Amino acid sequence: MDRPETSGAMWVFGYGSLVWNPEFPVAEMAVARLAGYVRSFCMRSIHHRGTPQDPGLVLALDARDGAICTGLALRVQPGAEEATLAQLRERELVSSAYVEQRLPVTLEDGRDVEAVAYVIDPDHEQYLGALALEEQARIIAHAVGGRGPNHEYLANTSSHLTELGIGDPDLDWLAERVAQLRRGA
Repeated sequence: MDRPETSGAMWVFGYGSLVWNPEFPVAEMAVARLAGYVRSFCMRSIHHRGTPQDPGLVLALDARDGAICTGLALRVQPGAEEATLAQLRERELVSSAYVEQRLPVTLEDGRDVEAVAYVIDPDHEQYLGALALEEQARIIAHAVGGRGPNHEYLANTSSHLTELGIGDPDLDWLAERVAQLRRGA
């Protein structure tokens, strides 16, 4: 891979809620690929989409050899980098289960940029690893946290990825299964 762009621009790699709710000023967005990671509901959520007594699940970047995660690269509005990084750290590092990294991503137009990304710490107590999809669906269907119902997080992420043309068969299956569970099917 070519060296990432170093123009001073700050990019953020979104693969979950940052795709549909970045909460920072975005100057540019582009579909992007991150090598070596998968998008996975492998993190117990005890703040945003669940509680310590009834944890939900949120997406995380889980390291996996040979994998590629397609998501959305968001270039931060110039001048807002410092405030954005502070806000992201408050939002994403609330329980230390994520590790902030700067990783190379490839934009759909072929540019290589370095992006801030939040990767799961596989040694953290909130890490779940390879939880079966059916179990994920059962948790997501009922958990609620400080930012709302877990099923809304899944639905928003799945629908926005679909709108962007980013296929994720596991998320599509989960969205349908959670909807069935919520209907009592």
